[in-house]
Amino acid sequence: MRTRYLIVLNLAEGRSPSETATVLQVSRTTVYGVARRFREAGEAGLVDRREENGQTKVDDDYLGLLYEVVASSPREHGWRRPTWTREMLVETMFKKTGVRIHVATMSRALKRIGARRRRPQPTVGCPWSKRAKNRRLRKICKLLEGLPEDEVAYWEDEVDIHLNPKIGLDWMVRGQQKEVNTPGQNEKRYLAGAQNYRTGELIWVEGESKNSLLFLRLLWELVQRHPEAKVIHVILDNYSIHSTRQVEVSLKTREGRRIRLHFLPPYCPDHNKIERTWQDLHANVTRNHCCPDMASLMREVRVYLRRRNRDTRHPVQTAA
Repeated sequence: MRTRYLIVLNLAEGRSPSETATVLQVSRTTVYGVARRFREAGEAGLVDRREENGQTKVDDDYLGLLYEVVASSPREHGWRRPTWTREMLVETMFKKTGVRIHVATMSRALKRIGARRRRPQPTVGCPWSKRAKNRRLRKICKLLEGLPEDEVAYWEDEVDIHLNPKIGLDWMVRGQQKEVNTPGQNEKRYLAGAQNYRTGELIWVEGESKNSLLFLRLLWELVQRHPEAKVIHVILDNYSIHSTRQVEVSLKTREGRRIRLHFLPPYCPDHNKIERTWQDLHANVTRNHCCPDMASLMREVRVYLRRRNRDTRHPVQTAA
């Protein structure tokens, strides 16, 4: 309605229909239509007439059902295609509600429920039964909830740092496509990190290979940082470097006996709290980075992780 009033005001001040359409970013057809309505009915012709359309089709019940449909797979609704299109959603919702809407209206409905087109996350299903998986997760939760004061617990995982940057989404203006320079010959560094369950502080070690020695260096760092802890609990995934003969022998030493490894169910990264920290690291440092060499990239990684530890109001916890 505001736009219709502005169209009339612009025409009254002598602007042509084309100029008015350009200034207000509408089509000339809209300008001509508004001018005709104003000539025929005066100011009353500018009033929104959609209230005459009857009861709205896209009500709260429709949007609630649409939310559930979008969250599911098209195959669950009889389609052979594995991804949704707006046309498929229109047809599916028509079958479920008897209400048919235009594809453009479906676009607005999707916006109202907060739906977005995004890449799905590739995952591997846990081979354990649901009962066995939940039993292991409950055991870990019980451990953390009843953790004694003289014991500590850490979430542990490794992360790869690539010199060739990870390419991620970024804001760009119309007509622009930003470029990310890549060194070509990739290099890698690896971090083994442990995030304190109580404080959130991060302890990490760096290496050129992701192997059991890197993992053992991290465990030794935890032992050094907690000489008073009766037990150091480490919650981790089932990656092969965590259960080698080297690790087994090291955990039988006097200091190693203070460490208890608690393995998560296979392929359950969402239950390892340190994964979010690595995601933040990629988002803030490695994605679309412009570092020319690995030395400068690792400096950025250390700066970010040290700042993260400071922001959690704890001493810097790093190991070269």
